[in-house]
Amino acid sequence: MEAVTIKVEGMTCGGCVAGVTRVLKAVPGVQEVAVTLDPGEAKIAFDPVHTGVAALRAAIEGAGYDVAG
Repeated sequence: MEAVTIKVEGMTCGGCVAGVTRVLKAVPGVQEVAVTLDPGEAKIAFDPVHTGVAALRAAIEGAGYDVAG
C-alpha cells in the first residue's frame, strides 16, 4: 500500500469535496480517500499494482479540478 497527498485547486464547497472523493474512490486500487477543502488536498491510500499517481491526478482533472505541482 502506498499513500500520496495531492494538492487540488478549484474546490469551493462541500459538494466539490464530495465530487473529488467520489471520482478518486472509483479508481481501481484506491483503498482510502480523505479530501479537505482547506488546505485543498486529497490524501489517498492505494495499491500500486492497480493504479498510480498519474491515474489519480487524471481522475481529479477529469472531474474539472486542477492539480498543483
